[in-house]
Amino acid sequence: MVNIHRIFINLQIFIRTNLKYLIMKTRTIVTLLVMLFILTSFNVFAQKADFSGEWKLNKEKSVLADGQLFLSKITIQLKSDSLLTTRVYENPNGEEYPFDENLSLDGKECKIDIYDMPRASKATRSDADGSIMIASTTTFNGGNGQEDMIAKETWKLENEGQVLTLEFTNKMSENESTGKYFYNKIK
Repeated sequence: MVNIHRIFINLQIFIRTNLKYLIMKTRTIVTLLVMLFILTSFNVFAQKADFSGEWKLNKEKSVLADGQLFLSKITIQLKSDSLLTTRVYENPNGEEYPFDENLSLDGKECKIDIYDMPRASKATRSDADGSIMIASTTTFNGGNGQEDMIAKETWKLENEGQVLTLEFTNKMSENESTGKYFYNKIK
C-alpha cells in the first residue's frame, strides 16, 4: 500500500513539474505567434505611398530633350481609387501649358481634350511596390496629318516621399524617346 501511495505522490509531482513546463512552453509559443501576427499585420495594412502634393522638376538631375515640351510641374491629389493631376508642361521659351486630368486607378480608360487634342489614359497602381503606371494616347494633327503619341509613365517615390521619379517612354510615328525625370516635393 505504501508503494502505491508513493507511486501516486511521485506521479502527482511529475505531472505538476511537467505541467508547469508545458504551460510555460505553451505561453512562449502563443506569445511568439501573437508577435509574429502583429509584425506581419503592419506589412499587410501598411499605407501605400502617398503621391499627393505639389512637385517641381529638378532640372539638374533630369535630362531634358532639346527643343521639346517637358513636364515642369505636377500637382497630385491621390485618393483611394482616383488620381487627380494638374500637369504643367513647359516649352524651351518658358511658356506653360497646364491641364487637369482625373483618372481612376482601376485601369479604366478616361478621356479628356487637351488644347483640342483628344487624350485617352489608363492608370493602375502596383500592389507590389505602390508605384503608379499611366498609359495614354494623345491624338493631334501633325505635318503628315493625324498622329498619335503613345506615352507610358511609371511613378515612384524616393527619399522618404520627398522625390517623385517619373520614368517614361513616348512613341510617335517611327520615333521613340525614353527617360527619367526627378521632381522635388514643394508642398
